[in-house]
Amino acid sequence: MLDDEEEVEAVEVPVPRKRRLPWVIGLVVAVLAAGVGGYLLLARHPAATSVAAGRARAATARAAAPKAVGAEHYLPLEPAFVVNVRDKDSLRYLQVGITLMSHDTDSLDTAKQADPVIRDALLSLFSSQNYADVSGSAGHQKLQAQALAVVRGIVKARQGRPGIDALYFTSFVVQ
Repeated sequence: MLDDEEEVEAVEVPVPRKRRLPWVIGLVVAVLAAGVGGYLLLARHPAATSVAAGRARAATARAAAPKAVGAEHYLPLEPAFVVNVRDKDSLRYLQVGITLMSHDTDSLDTAKQADPVIRDALLSLFSSQNYADVSGSAGHQKLQAQALAVVRGIVKARQGRPGIDALYFTSFVVQ
């Protein structure tokens, strides 16, 4: 046994601790950086994706997409058209804002030069409408198709080809 006079000194032995937190943080950062880098690489270079998937997407896109000649160009016909429309009981008004769209800038230049002729033809078309016909969505679409046909006819007579791809109603008010 130990004597009372002898004192035993207790020494704590430090347990070696493994510092895992810096390693875990470093690993998480590395994984995130690799993921972001891979995403950016694929986003910037679609050719880096699998060849088979790329060919399938290209074939689908070619089959589904219409062939566009170039960028879309727009020509707003300003000011908006305001005409009287026929109604059996009262006087009604129609206000229509129109913008023409074409892939061919020459066609829009032709339409711009023929602006008075186009405006006259469209005013005649709009003023010949009945209120009941233009107040519904079916009448709205029919009137839009008729207006496109009128504009295409005028441009074709001057240029030899229709040239105008679409006619949009940018405002349409019936009162």
